[in-house]
Amino acid sequence: MWESESESAAGREYGTGLLTSTKHSVKTEGFQQRGNSWYVSADIPSDLLVQIGEANFHLHKYPLLSRSGKLNRIIYDSRDPDLNKIVMDDLPGGPESFELAAKFCYGIAIDLTAGNISGLRCSAEYLEMTEDLEEGNLIFKTEAFLSYVVLSSWRDSIVVLKSCEKLSPWAENLQIVRRCSESIAWKACANPKGIRWSYTGRRASQVSSPKWNDMKDSSPSRNQQVPPDWWFEDVSILRIDHFVRVITAIKVKGMRYELIGAGIMHYATKWLPGLVNDTTIPPDEGSNSSNSNSSSSSGGGCGWKSGLQMVVSTRPRDDTSTLQAKDQRMIIESLISIIPPQKDSVSCNFLLRLLRMANMLKVALALITELEKRVGMQFEQATLADLLIPCYNKNDTVYDVDLVQRLLEHFLVQEQTESSSPSRPPFPDKHATSNINAKTRVARLVDSYLTEVSRDRNLSLTKFQVLAEALPESARTSDDGLYRAIDSYLKAHPTLTEHERKRLCRVMDCQKLSIDACMHAAQNERLPLRVVVQVLFSEQVKISNALSNSSLKEGVESHYQPMVPNRKTLLEGTPQSFQEGWAAAKKDINTLKFELETVKTKYLELQNDMENLQKQFDKLLKQKHTSAWTTGWKKLSKLTKMTNVENHDISPQLQTSEEQNRKTTTRKWRNSIS
Repeated sequence: MWESESESAAGREYGTGLLTSTKHSVKTEGFQQRGNSWYVSADIPSDLLVQIGEANFHLHKYPLLSRSGKLNRIIYDSRDPDLNKIVMDDLPGGPESFELAAKFCYGIAIDLTAGNISGLRCSAEYLEMTEDLEEGNLIFKTEAFLSYVVLSSWRDSIVVLKSCEKLSPWAENLQIVRRCSESIAWKACANPKGIRWSYTGRRASQVSSPKWNDMKDSSPSRNQQVPPDWWFEDVSILRIDHFVRVITAIKVKGMRYELIGAGIMHYATKWLPGLVNDTTIPPDEGSNSSNSNSSSSSGGGCGWKSGLQMVVSTRPRDDTSTLQAKDQRMIIESLISIIPPQKDSVSCNFLLRLLRMANMLKVALALITELEKRVGMQFEQATLADLLIPCYNKNDTVYDVDLVQRLLEHFLVQEQTESSSPSRPPFPDKHATSNINAKTRVARLVDSYLTEVSRDRNLSLTKFQVLAEALPESARTSDDGLYRAIDSYLKAHPTLTEHERKRLCRVMDCQKLSIDACMHAAQNERLPLRVVVQVLFSEQVKISNALSNSSLKEGVESHYQPMVPNRKTLLEGTPQSFQEGWAAAKKDINTLKFELETVKTKYLELQNDMENLQKQFDKLLKQKHTSAWTTGWKKLSKLTKMTNVENHDISPQLQTSEEQNRKTTTRKWRNSIS
C-alpha cells in the first residue's frame, strides 16, 4: 500500500539512498576506526579533535566549519585560532549521528535509512547546518527525506518514531514525533483493503531479517481480507508517550472506539506483564524506560521485531525494582487517560486488572477514582475472580472490601442516571428489563463475593452488613446466596454475641429462601432462635403452597413437573448435606412448634375474653338509653310476631295483603310518633 524504505527510493532525488555533499576540499578515502577513535584517511594531518562521550574524532577544521554554524561560533567565541579540541557531549544522536554528519561534510556518500534519519536530522539542527552556509546542506536534505520518503511509508514511520525515544526534546521541537504520529494514524484509519501485510509487525515477526523486496513477493494477495486489528502489533512497540500521541491522533481521525480500546488492551498486555500473570515484573527484567526501549531498527530498520526489546539492567536489584514500578505507574496513568469514554470500549475484566495494578503501584488518586467509575459503568460484566483484589494497606482485610463497595455505589449511580435521563432509548420496556437483569447479575456477584470474603476474621460486621444492604431489595429474587454468605461469616466469627447475630441475619429475607435453604437453616445451630422460627413459618407456607398448586394443576398441565407432594418426598429430593443432622434437631423443632401452638391458644383465649367484655360493655350502654317509648315499641313488635304465627295457615295472598297493610300502618304510626 505504502511503498517503503530507503531501498525503494530509486529514481528519486536521492538515488539509491546515498547522500553526498556537492563540495569537498579535502580529498579522503574514508574514515578509519581504531578503538573509540575515528581518523580521516587523508594526506593532510588532522587539526581538530571533536570529543562526543567516549568517542574521539580526529578531523579537519575547514570541511566542518564551512558547513556547521555551531562549530564556527564555538571557535570564534573562543578567541583562540589554534583551538584544536571541542567537546560536544550533548549532541543528539550521539557518535553515530556525528559520524554521518562528518562524512557528509567531507563529501563521503552516506546511506539514509529510517533507522538513522531522525538522529541525523537532530544532529544537523544541533550543528546548525543550514542553507545560509551551503545550498543543499544537511538540514534541507534530511528534512526532504523525512517528508517524501519516511512519512509515505507505514513501517518507516513506525521505525522513525521508535528511534525518536532517545532524541527528546529535539525530535519534539522539530515536529518529527507529531508528523510520524499523524502519518501512522492516517494509515491505520485508511481502508485496509489496500494494505500489504508484509509491512506489518505481525508478518515481519515471522522473518528474522526481512528484506522488503523479498517480503513483497511473499505477501498475500490484495484480495485477502485484512483484519481490523492489523496495526496493533506495530504500534505496540512504541514507548508509552509516543503510543499516546498515536492513539490521540487516531481518535481525531474518527476510528471506532471499540477498535481503539482493543488496541489499548493489546498494548497493556505487552507492557504490563502483571496484568495477565497477576505478578509484578521480576527485578532482573528490563524496565520500560527509554534506555531499555531503544529501537533495534538501526541500520535501515530491517531487523526490528514486533516484540519488546528488553535489556538486562546492570543496576542494583532494589533500584531496578523501583525504576520498574515507576515506569509501570507511568504506563498505567497514561492508559487510563486515553481509554475512550464510551461504555464497553474495553472489557470490565481489563479495567479491574488495571485497577488492581493501579492500587498496587499507588497511582494518582484522581485517576483511580476515574477508573473506578469506568468499572461501575459495566459492573454487571465482572466476575468473582476479578473482584478479589488484595488490600495493600497493612493491618486490614485480605481483600479490598471498601473498593468493591465503591464500585457498587458507582454502578447504582450509573443505573439511576440512565433511568432518569431524558434521552431514553426508543424502547423503554427493554431498557428497564436490561436494568433489572443487570441488578440481578450484580446481586448474585455481590453474594458470591460476600461468601468469599466472609472467611476473613478481620472483616467487620459493619462492612459485611453495609455491602449486603447496598443493593435494593428488588435486585435479589432469592436470598440463598446471601444466606450462604451469612452462614460462612458465622462460621468464621464464632465469638459474635446474640445481638450481633440478630443484626447480621436482619439483612436476609426469610421469605426469599428456597425450600432447600429453609430446611438447612431450620437445623442451623449458628442462627438465632428467632430467625429459625421465621424460617419454619416460611417453610410451612412454601410447602402448603406447593401442595395446593400441585393439586390444582394435576391433570391439567401434565407436561409440567409436579411439585413435591409430601414431606418424605421433599426430604428425599433435598441434598444430602441438608439431611445430615435432621434427626438430632427434630426434637428441638417439635418443641418450638408446641410452644408456638401454646402461644396461639393463649392468644385465642385472650381474644375471646376481649369479645365477651366488649359485649357486656355494649349491653350496659343499651340499658342506660332505654325509655318508655322504646319499651312499648318492643311489646308491640312481639304482639305482631305472635299474630303472624297464629295466622300462619291463611292463604298466601291474604297473608301478603295483611302484611302489606300492617307494614303500612306501622310505618304511618311510627312517623306519627316521631
